[in-house]
Amino acid sequence: MTPSSNPKVAIVTGASRGIGAAVAQRLARDGFAVAVNYASSPAQAEALVAELKAAGGKAVAIKADVASADEVRAMFDAVEAQLGKVDVLVNNAGVLNTLPLAEHSDAHYDQTFDINVRGTFNTLREAAARLNEGGRIVNFSSTTLALNMPGYAIYNATKAAVEAFTHVFAKELRGRSITVNAVAPGPIATSLFLDGKTEEQVQAFAKMPPLQRLGQPEDIASVVSFLAGPDAGWVNGQILRANGGLA
Repeated sequence: MTPSSNPKVAIVTGASRGIGAAVAQRLARDGFAVAVNYASSPAQAEALVAELKAAGGKAVAIKADVASADEVRAMFDAVEAQLGKVDVLVNNAGVLNTLPLAEHSDAHYDQTFDINVRGTFNTLREAAARLNEGGRIVNFSSTTLALNMPGYAIYNATKAAVEAFTHVFAKELRGRSITVNAVAPGPIATSLFLDGKTEEQVQAFAKMPPLQRLGQPEDIASVVSFLAGPDAGWVNGQILRANGGLA
């Protein structure tokens, strides 16, 4: 789609790399002006923005820690000032630590819940007051929630919370034509998934889905594109499990 002079505006959190970057690229191709949110990777975020602009899109990089309500509020302020009022929010920012529950430190627990749960809560609360009529919200869950694998208890707990937010928030926005859905990816070939795993472990995960491969960031970006676009107008309060048939 060729970007219009007044494109719709999308915020993608945690968008400097991985799935978030692929989502930002896809939404830019779909014609959105994209706010590339990052917490600690300014060079990657600015490089992505430069790439999107070079392709004819509108984009800005916005630093904000989604675990901070004040920074999320400032992020929305900055996006409105630079791109316009927000139409689409994609809650992609997340962190994953795989450890048995009994071995999780308080710090790991707090970090995981702060980013995955509080971060989603902060952006949803802000979006409730500021998203345009007819907007779209896409949260991120995970197929790990359905697999109950050892080491994922804390992470899964955060994603269960995100799914609960998704189901209830969709009903709380009644009357504004805003949809709220979540994507639950299976194993995706990004650093979030690959870091800390042996090649043998990676290949074991790749063989689990009937399609016998790891997902790619672009696979998930396509799903987000659908949920953020006009064809998904009747999809609301749902969890879309994009996992190659894994679960």
